[in-house]
Amino acid sequence: MATGSGKTTVMGMLAAWSILNKVADRSNAKFSDVVLIICPNITIKSRLQELNPDNGKASLYRTRDLVPSHLMDKLRQGKILVTNWHIFEKRAPATAGNDTAKVVKVGVKTTAAEVIKIAAKNETARGTRYLTQETLGQQIALGRLKVAEGGEKYDTQGNIKEVKVEITRYLESDAAWIKRILTQEVGNKGNILVFNDEAHHAYRISRLSSDNNDAGDEQESEKYQEKEATIWLEGLDRINKYRGINFCVDLSATPYYLKSSKQNTNKPFEWVVSDFSLMDAIEAGLVKIPQLPVRDTTGAAVSDLAYFNIWEWLMKKMTRSERGKGINPTPEAILKYVQHPITLLGGQWEQIKQEWAASDDPRPPVFIIVCKNTKIAKCLYEWIAEDIRPNDLPSSNLRSLRNTEGETNTIRVDSKVVEELESGESKSDESKWMRFTLDTIGKTQWTKDDQGRDIYPEGFAQLAEKLARPFHPPGRDIKCVISVGMLTEGWDCSTVKHIIGIRPFQSQLLCEQVVGRGLRRRSYDLTDDNKFAEETSTIFGVPFEVVPFKANPQGAKPQPEKRYHVYSVPQKSQYRLEFPRVKGYTQAVQNRVTVDWTTIAALEINPFKIAPEVQVKATLANNQGRHSLSGPGKLESLDLNPYRQGKRLQELVFELAADLTRTYCQTEQCQAPPHVLFPQLRKICDRYLTEKVKVVEPAHILDLFLSPYYGWVIEKLSESIYPDTGAGEAPEIPKYETHRGNGSTDDINFFTSKPVREVVKSHLNCIDNHPATAAFVKNERLGFTIPYFHNGEYHDYIPDFIIRLKTAKSNYLILETKGWDELREVKEAAAKRWCNAINADGKHGHWQYFLTGLSKVKEGIDEAIREIEA
Repeated sequence: MATGSGKTTVMGMLAAWSILNKVADRSNAKFSDVVLIICPNITIKSRLQELNPDNGKASLYRTRDLVPSHLMDKLRQGKILVTNWHIFEKRAPATAGNDTAKVVKVGVKTTAAEVIKIAAKNETARGTRYLTQETLGQQIALGRLKVAEGGEKYDTQGNIKEVKVEITRYLESDAAWIKRILTQEVGNKGNILVFNDEAHHAYRISRLSSDNNDAGDEQESEKYQEKEATIWLEGLDRINKYRGINFCVDLSATPYYLKSSKQNTNKPFEWVVSDFSLMDAIEAGLVKIPQLPVRDTTGAAVSDLAYFNIWEWLMKKMTRSERGKGINPTPEAILKYVQHPITLLGGQWEQIKQEWAASDDPRPPVFIIVCKNTKIAKCLYEWIAEDIRPNDLPSSNLRSLRNTEGETNTIRVDSKVVEELESGESKSDESKWMRFTLDTIGKTQWTKDDQGRDIYPEGFAQLAEKLARPFHPPGRDIKCVISVGMLTEGWDCSTVKHIIGIRPFQSQLLCEQVVGRGLRRRSYDLTDDNKFAEETSTIFGVPFEVVPFKANPQGAKPQPEKRYHVYSVPQKSQYRLEFPRVKGYTQAVQNRVTVDWTTIAALEINPFKIAPEVQVKATLANNQGRHSLSGPGKLESLDLNPYRQGKRLQELVFELAADLTRTYCQTEQCQAPPHVLFPQLRKICDRYLTEKVKVVEPAHILDLFLSPYYGWVIEKLSESIYPDTGAGEAPEIPKYETHRGNGSTDDINFFTSKPVREVVKSHLNCIDNHPATAAFVKNERLGFTIPYFHNGEYHDYIPDFIIRLKTAKSNYLILETKGWDELREVKEAAAKRWCNAINADGKHGHWQYFLTGLSKVKEGIDEAIREIEA
C-alpha cells in the first residue's frame, strides 16, 4: 500500500476483526486475541500506539469509526503489542529484562565473527563497531576479542584500519527471550496474529552484497539492513517455535528486496497478494501528487533533465578531482552546482509559506534535502542554517530557513542519529529531544484525552522540564530537514511541500521511499463535490527510473594495429627547438593592479547549460516507467524571480569585490593591504560585468551571483589581475620547473598506430614553406604545456605548433589552428599571460601567441613578423 493510503487503518481493521471474533468464539483457532505488530523504528512504534484500544476515543478504532463504542470493552479483552525489531536481539542475562545484577559467563555461550574498524573514538554506527587502537589492544589482552588469522587490514601508511575478530558472548536462552518478549505481556498465550509493518525490512537473505562504488555511509547502511532482517526473522522463528503464529501479514509501501539481498535487489516480493500502488493512491486522491521536472531551458529530454536526476547531472558537470576517488565528491563541489535547484525550490517554498500563513492553517511548509553522506549534509546545513560559506560560494539567501538565537528553522539528521532514533536507545538528552522534534514536525498541538488534557509521548514531559524547554510539540516550527538517507520510515509529517535529492538513486525502492516522505496530505477536508482537493509536492533529484541492465558485449578481439616509431632524428639537429617549462607565476603587488581587457575571458550566463527555469508536472509514469511532458496534468513553472526580487546590482557587486579582495589577498603574490586593493577591484568588477558578462535570455545578470557563476567570475578575475607596470609595479614573471629543466624536441620518442600519410596542400605545408619559418614542431607528446586555472582546478593547455622565426634575435611563435573550443578565450588568455611573463623574464627569447584558422596560417605568421618589426 502506498505511503499515506492507510496501512495503519488496515491493521486496525484486521486486529479488530480477529479479536472480536475470538472473544465471541474462544474455541475457534482461526482467530487470535493476541496481536503482535513489529515495526522498524521507535517513530512508527510511537505512532502505532493509536492501535491500542486502551486509548479510548483517541484510538484509531474510534477516530476512524472502525469499532462501535459498545464493542470497545470486548476489543479491550484482546492484547495488541507494538514493538520495534530491536528488542528481538538477544541480550546478556545481566541486562535482560529489569535484572541489573552483575553476572559473568551466565547464559548461552555464542561465538561470532565481526569486523571492527579503527577510529578516533569508540562507538557503534549503523551496525558497524568502531574502536580506538588502545581499546582494541585492551579488549584483546582481556580475552574478550580474538583476532582471526590474517584478519588485519592496513592503509597505505601501514596503519591498521580494520580487524576481523571472534567475539564470545553469553546471551539469554530462548526460554528467557520468550519470557522477556511475550510472557510479561500476554502470559502463556499462543496462536498469535503478527503484522510486519514496513515488511521490506523482514525477509531471509543469504549474505551482504558488496559494491565498490559505495563508500562509508552506504556500506554501513547495507550491513545494518542485513542485521535488521536477520534479527527480525530469527525472532519470528522463535515465536512460531515456542508459541505458534496463527497468521503473518506483511505490509509495505515498497515490497521490494533491499540491496543487501544481492541477486534479488529491487525485485518485488514473491508473496505479494494485494497491491494498492502509488499510482492508485494518486488517482484516488488519497495522497499528494508528486510534481517532477518535465521541461527546462536546456531542451533536454525528460529523463536527461538536470533537476530530474541531480546526482547524475553533478557527475557530468564536475571535474575529475571534484568527483573524487570512488565517486565520492567533496561537499564544496556539490554545493557549487546545487545552489540553482535549491534556489528554484526555495523561491516557490517562500511563496507557499506566505500563502499558508494567511490561511486558517498556520503550519509552515517543510523542505527536505536528502544527502548522500554526513559530510555533504553538514556542509549544506552550515550553508543554509548558519550562513557559513565555503570557498567562493555566495550566501544561500534562504533567510526564512536560517537559524537564529532562540529560533530553530532547520535541523540536520545524520545516519547515526537516525539509528538511535529507530532503536529508541538515544544516549544523550539532545538525541532524545531530536526524536520528539522529528515526530512532531507539522503538528501544532498534542492529541487530547477524554478530559481534554494533552497526551505527551512517553518521557517527553520529564525531558522538556529537564532541558527547560516549552511543552508544545518541539517540531512545530521546523521548516527544513537536511538528512542522510530518507529520514525515519513511518514519519507522518503532512506538510512536506518540497524535496530535493542530492545523492545517487540506484533503485525504484529508494526513489519511492524518499518521495513517500512528501505524500501525506495536509488536509482531508472534502470540497463541495465531496472530493479531496488536489495537493502536490514538488520534487527535484529523485528519478523514478530503475537502473538499466548493463550488457556485457562479447565479440571477436580486434586485430593488432601496425605501430610507428616517432622520434627526434639526430641528423636534423639544426631544427632543434627548446622551450621553458612553466609551472606558475610570481607577482609582488605593492599597490597597483590592472587587467588586460583585450585577453580576459568573458563569462556567459547560459540557460541552455544551467537552467534558471523549469516546469514541473503532477503526472504518473508511463508504461516505460518514465514521466512525460504530454498527457494529463497541469504544468507549473518555477524560476529565479523570487530570488531576483529586491536584489540591487550595485550591492551585489560590492559583495563580489569584497570576496575577490579576500581571495586575492590570501595569495602569496599579494603584498598590498586589502583597503588599497578593494577600490581598484571594485572598479574592475564593475567593468567586467558591463563588458565581459554575456547574458542569454531568459537568464538575468543577477544570476551571476549564484553558484557556480559566482565562483567562476572570481576565478577569472583572480587569474587576470596583474601588477600595473605602468604605475611602477614589477612585472609578473614565470616560476619554472626545477627538476626537469627546459624541454626540447630531443624528448620526442613514442609509438603510434595512427596512419602515416604524405602531407600535401596542408597547413603544415604553409608553415614549412613560409619564408619566415626557421624550424617548427607539432606539439604532439612534446611536453610543452601552458598552465591555466578553470572550474576550480589547474589544467594544461597544449597548443598546436611552436615555430622558430627567421629573425635577428630569438623569436618564437605559438600557433593554435584548432577549430571552435568553448574554452578558447580562457586558453588564449592563459597563452598570452605565459608569453608576457616569459618576455618579462628575458631569458628565453621573445614569444608570441596567435590563434588562427587552418586556412589563415600564412596570415598568422605574417602578422607575427609585422609585430616584431614594428
